[in-house]
Amino acid sequence: MIASAAARLGRRFRNRAGKAGRLVVLALALGLIGGAYATFAPTGQADETSSSIAVREGQKLYNESCISCHGQNAQGVQDRGPSLIGVGSASVEFQVSTGRMPLARQEAQGQRKYPAFNDEQTDQLAAYIQSIGGGPEIPEGDLRGDEALGGELFRVNCSSCHAFSGNGGALSSGKYAPSLKPSTDRHIYAAMLTGPQNMPVFGDNQLTPEEKKAIIAYVQSQKTDADPGGWGIGRTGPVPEMVVIFMVGIVVCLFGALWIAGKS
Repeated sequence: MIASAAARLGRRFRNRAGKAGRLVVLALALGLIGGAYATFAPTGQADETSSSIAVREGQKLYNESCISCHGQNAQGVQDRGPSLIGVGSASVEFQVSTGRMPLARQEAQGQRKYPAFNDEQTDQLAAYIQSIGGGPEIPEGDLRGDEALGGELFRVNCSSCHAFSGNGGALSSGKYAPSLKPSTDRHIYAAMLTGPQNMPVFGDNQLTPEEKKAIIAYVQSQKTDADPGGWGIGRTGPVPEMVVIFMVGIVVCLFGALWIAGKS
């Protein structure tokens, strides 16, 4: 009897020890999972908070400056302003940072002018519009690609409106293609991506991101190529230099002819 009772007591002790061991293993596993979550969760939370702040500030700016033309929910107002649903942050950055928006009045084409919002406010407005309808975004990083390829693409796709030099040109009904001289890399990329006013949209199926970057490289190179070579008469290039040579030659010949006539 005593041996049997001791055996039952031993089995009961082993069962309890096994349960305690499993509880310890479970507690350790939960501890590891909690530690991993605590390690990775704060970064995402911080990004979400930063983004939320930008969206909230952007909404305030929108309600103060844009709502009268684009509506309470950015759905657009007839004869005042188009819907902004789906235009994306790229369009906002182009229109606001170039000073085209807000428009002073409705006209054939928005004028480039000093922007009404600084860079931070522009980013906040872009974040708000992006949050309510999505749309095209400008990629981060270097936006310049193959300059030689960009020259070929520019001549095929852009020169008919912006001219070979990128100085712009007249269109119909009082509209025009603006000069590209003051445009930044991000402005040019955004314009191709969103097609402001009379410009067509060049989606990624028409011009790949690398081709867009190539065009940007070519356009920007036209601004810095200020030394076409030639002699020391202002380094204005071969055509004006030939005009100067021609005029000087004509004058020399004229005086030579007069001198010969006087001698005879």
